[in-house]
This record gives sequence, structure tokens and C-alpha cells, in this order.
Amino acid sequence: MKTPVHVTQSAKHENATARADLLRLIALFRPYWWWMAAGAALSLATVLANVALMAVAGWFIASMALAGVTHIAFDYFTPSALIRACAIIRTGGRYIERLVTHEATFRLLARLRVWFYVRIEPLAPAGLERVRGADLATRIQSDIDSLSNLYLRALVPAATGLIGTLVIVAVVSVFSLPVAAVTLMFLLVAGVALPGLGFIWTQEPGRRTVALRAELHETVVDSLQGLGELQVYGAANEYAQRVDRLSARLVGEQANLSRVRGISQGALAVCASGAMWCTLLLAIPRVASTSLAPADIAMLALLVLASFEAVMPISTALQLLGESLAAARRIFELVDAAPAVEDPPEPVPMPSGNDLAIRNLSFRYGEALPWVLRDLSFDLPAGGRVAIVGTSGVGKSTLVQLLLRFRDYSAGRIELGGVDLRDCAADAVRARIAVVSQDTYLFNDTIRANLLIARPDADQASLEAACREAQLHEFISGLPQGYDTPIGEAGTRLSGGQARRLAIARALLLDAPILVLDEPTEGLDTITEQALMAAIVKLMAGRSVLLITHKLTPRVTEQFDKVLVLDDLREAAAA
Repeated sequence: MKTPVHVTQSAKHENATARADLLRLIALFRPYWWWMAAGAALSLATVLANVALMAVAGWFIASMALAGVTHIAFDYFTPSALIRACAIIRTGGRYIERLVTHEATFRLLARLRVWFYVRIEPLAPAGLERVRGADLATRIQSDIDSLSNLYLRALVPAATGLIGTLVIVAVVSVFSLPVAAVTLMFLLVAGVALPGLGFIWTQEPGRRTVALRAELHETVVDSLQGLGELQVYGAANEYAQRVDRLSARLVGEQANLSRVRGISQGALAVCASGAMWCTLLLAIPRVASTSLAPADIAMLALLVLASFEAVMPISTALQLLGESLAAARRIFELVDAAPAVEDPPEPVPMPSGNDLAIRNLSFRYGEALPWVLRDLSFDLPAGGRVAIVGTSGVGKSTLVQLLLRFRDYSAGRIELGGVDLRDCAADAVRARIAVVSQDTYLFNDTIRANLLIARPDADQASLEAACREAQLHEFISGLPQGYDTPIGEAGTRLSGGQARRLAIARALLLDAPILVLDEPTEGLDTITEQALMAAIVKLMAGRSVLLITHKLTPRVTEQFDKVLVLDDLREAAAA
């Protein structure tokens, strides 16, 4: 007897989470509620105009037929004008409603993407290291796209159906209360009961669809990015089969969703037909008692039949709601994660001095994991130059992340101008430190846009001056589009040396007093490395410099005041 209790409690928890996510999404949409309300109002006007068009047209045709039989004079100008007005409102309203609702949707998606990026930016890199790049891209693109269903296919149809049902039932009640009661009953079945059942039946398949879509995206991206390695080790076919299996499971879940939607649409058609036939059965006897005009029968029948346009989208809307809420849960799970480093409640002002002091610095990635750095101590005075040498895995890159406040050190202190970095705002610390590394990321944008990341207010003269010092200006000037040349995804249109020079120019543009060089020439050929080091030497002028590398050449060593060696114990010793 325990299992049903646990299942019920789990279901209650999931439902509570879904409601909380729904309310949270609606709160995010609040800045654009005018657009949302306008879209819903236009949708309602369009639906009511269509219902009125059917009802008036039915009454008009029946009245004209009766007038022809009885030879009674009949004013057909007024109903003709009303029919034309309803047709114009329906056509024009539908067009304007599409414009407004889609504009609202695009604004909401833009807000969601910006909000999502702002929330996850403090998590990088430590808070996102367990999230695969393909999964993160899926959340930014596909999952947020799924949330467009919430407004366009859920909130608007629900508001239209609710208000439209009340208006339609009120109008029908003027002619016949029994018909109004029957209409209300069928509309509640079509607009509440059937959508509720559809939501229950599609909630779990919707969640699985979102999860499978994300997993399929990750697998495809991994197989493409690592295609060379997969072919070398003979694992390409295995990945291809995995993609096929995931695709088949995704298609199966989508087929389940489509099956439920098809059944719902059929049930809605049955409700509409049933409501119309019940209307006829109730209205026809009243004609004999002269309490209802004969032409009103056609009007009521078509009005009731057309009224289901107001509630038909609700069923599909609630079925899509499960998928949207599953996507929302994936997004909220990420943005609610605590960053590895949080600013103090009241950051201290940044000191005027730029001397760095590392005292007994220790760090490890988890309580049960080995130390990456242990009791590391050294000084980097303002204007000084220190090189740290060590093999891969001894914590050199981790030290850079600690200096930039991407991670918090486990023990010890890092002081800037005599102030512990933990007491400072992380962005203020990063403004003092420029980094040139082998993995400097370049965005799929122009050269200018990639430079302006360092200083958004920089003018053209500043950009050119930085690129001249980085020995890159002549290359850029020779390009047809100059500084407005796109460089491709991750800078693929640039060579390795050009990409590093662009990183140097970005560091020059930042003009930070402390410069960290993290394996800046790694992976370059000898000639490119020598040319790049010449640019780096210029970059080092007038700055405190910390070079982190796994090898030193005599020419480079001459540029530094002190060389520290990180041994296997992750401790620094003067060389």
C-alpha cells in the first residue's frame, strides 16, 4: 500500500512544481502584458465576428426564403450590411491579430533569451562545467522556443474561450434558456473536460519529448564535433545507431501526442454536432407554439455550431502546455543554480594599488577530491613579471580562474592592493586583469564586435591603435570589409596566430594594469610563435605580468623577474 502513496505524493509535487513554473513564466511576461492583452482582445473580436456572421447569415437566408413564400415585404439591407461588417471584422481582425500576437511572441522570446543569458552568465565557467555545450544550446534555442506556445497557443485561446463562451451563452439565453443551458454544457465539455483529459494524457509524453529532443541534439553535436576521433576508434557506426534509436523514440512520443490530439479533435467535432442537434430538438417545438420565429431556428443552430470555434484551440493548447512546462523546468533548473562565486553583500571599493599577493592558496574541486593547489604563495608586485611553469594538470589554469573570481579558493588568500579578492565585486576584479590564452573565445560576429567586448565605447581610432600594437591592423585593412569582416564560428576564418593577435588587441583595448598570459603560444608553429611573442612583449610594457606555461625558452625567461615551478605537490618553488 505504500507505493500508491509515494506515487500520489510525487504527482502532487510535480503538479505543484508545474503551477509554480507557470506562474513564474507569466510573471516574466508582465512587461508585455499590453501586447498580450491586445492580441487576446483581437482574437476574441475575430471569433465573435465569425460566430455573428454565421448566425446572422443563417437568419437572413431563412428569412428571405420565408419572405419569398409568404410574399411579405422584407428589409434585407440592414442584415446584408451586418453580414458584410462581420465578414470585414473577421478578415481584418484575423490579420491584425496575427500581427499583434506574433509581435508579442517575438518580444517575449527575446526577453526570455536575454533573461536566461543574464541569469546563467554568473554561472560560467564553474557552474556550467557539468552542462554540455549542446544541452546548453538546446535550452537557449529549442526549450525557449517551446515557451512561445504558452502565450500564443495557451493563454490567448484560454482567454478567448472563457470570455467568448460567456458572451455566446448570454446571447443564446435571450432566445431560449434551455438551448443556452445545453450550449453551456457542451462548451464546458469541449473547453474544459476534454482539454483537461488531453493535458493529463500528454503531460508525460511531452516531458519525454523535450528530454529526448535534448539528448538527440547532444548526440548529433558530439558525433559531428568528434567525427575524426570516432572514425579513428571505429565508433562512428555506434553513434549513428544511437542517433537512429533516439530519433525513433522521439518519433514514437510525437506519434503518441498526435494520436491524443486527433482523438481530441474528433471529440470536439462530436460535441459541436451534438450541441447543434440538441438545439434543433429544443427549438423546433417552440415554433409550433409561436414563442420562437421560424427563422430563429437556423440562426440558433448555426450560432451554436459556430460557437465551438471559441473553445476548439483550448484542447491543443493544454496538450502543448505539458511540453512547454517541461521546457520551462529545464530552464529554471539551470538559472536557479547557485554560482560558484557570489559577490559580498557590500563589496569594498577597489584599492588603488595593483600588487598581487598569493598567500597559502589551496583549492580542490570537491571535499572528497584531491587538492589541485596546495599552500601556493608568491608575490606579483605592480609592474613586476612572474612566470609559473608546470606540466599539465598541476593547477596552472585553475590559478587563472581563481584570480578572475570564476572559482572560490578553498583556503588561503589572494590580495589585490592589500584587499582580499573575496571582499571585492567580481566584475571590478576582472576589470583589473586582462587574459590572453590559447582558448580565447571568438564569437561568430565581426572583428569589430569581438574587439568591442573588451570596451564597448571604444572608437575606431582606439580599435586601430590596439590592432597596430598587436600587429593585426595591416591584415584587417587588406580585407574587403575591414573591421566589419565576419570571422565565423569561434573565429574559424582566422588562422591560429591571427586569432591570438585578436585576443591581444582585445587585451590592449581593455588596458588592464595586470596581464595574465595563459599558454598564449600553445599549438602554434615556431615562426608564428616568435612573431606572436614579439607582439606580447609590447603588450607587457607598463603592466604587471603573470605568465603561465608548461615550457620556457631562454628568450622568454629574460623578460621575467622570477620563475616559479609548480611541482607534483602543486607548490611553487623559485627557479
